[in-house]
Amino acid sequence: MALNAYRSLFIFNLGVLTLIIMAAAVTPTTLVDRTSLNRSSFPAGFIFGTASSSYQYEGAANEGGRGQSTWDNFTHKYPEKILDRSNGDVAVDQYHRYKDDVAIMKYMNTDAYRFSISWPRILPKGKVSAGINQEGIKYYNNLINELLDNGLVPFVTLFHWDLPQALQDEYEGFLSPNIINDFQDYAELCFKEFGDRVNHWITLNEPHSYSMGTEPYMASHNQLLAHAAAVKIYRTNYQVQSLKWKFCYDCP
Repeated sequence: MALNAYRSLFIFNLGVLTLIIMAAAVTPTTLVDRTSLNRSSFPAGFIFGTASSSYQYEGAANEGGRGQSTWDNFTHKYPEKILDRSNGDVAVDQYHRYKDDVAIMKYMNTDAYRFSISWPRILPKGKVSAGINQEGIKYYNNLINELLDNGLVPFVTLFHWDLPQALQDEYEGFLSPNIINDFQDYAELCFKEFGDRVNHWITLNEPHSYSMGTEPYMASHNQLLAHAAAVKIYRTNYQVQSLKWKFCYDCP
């Protein structure tokens, strides 16, 4: 829709959600009657939720045993490439304020929360063999339990672009087939630790956009293989009835 189709744009940052309200410059007869719009207006089973990514929300970049991610490295090494020179060191501080954020979600009467796990928060060096950070495991256990205690369903994304810097340094991340086994091991650790309470998993967030670098076909190829490896290990060892796997595709 053209920009002149809007009379106003208001953006409210709610900590757990950025809500964009747009008033369209169209005749009232084409708008939905808001007085009659409620949950019953949507199909049965429709899920209302909020979503986030770990780097954009958690903060605590240097706390709790977390390793460095590629985003940490990029924003500190090239701050001029970020419009306001900001970074995710603190973000909205969900690492410390997750209970407040969940309370807001409950107050908003949402059904679910989609969040991503920070790979370097639970595997600081990117590999299970290099050590598991139990403080990171504890944080996600606490977050998941808080959601469930408040009637919210967790949807978990395994990779929302914050690759452990150690794997980027070792073999250039998703440009190398070495990533497949490391991603499988990381995914299996998440299934072991959180799978008793999490039934909705997203392997990769917007893989198309993530691949748009120097070697898009190679990055896409390795992402597909990593996705397949994670799904296979789940179906082999952790399958639950009616589980559905997802990519989170790019919006057109």
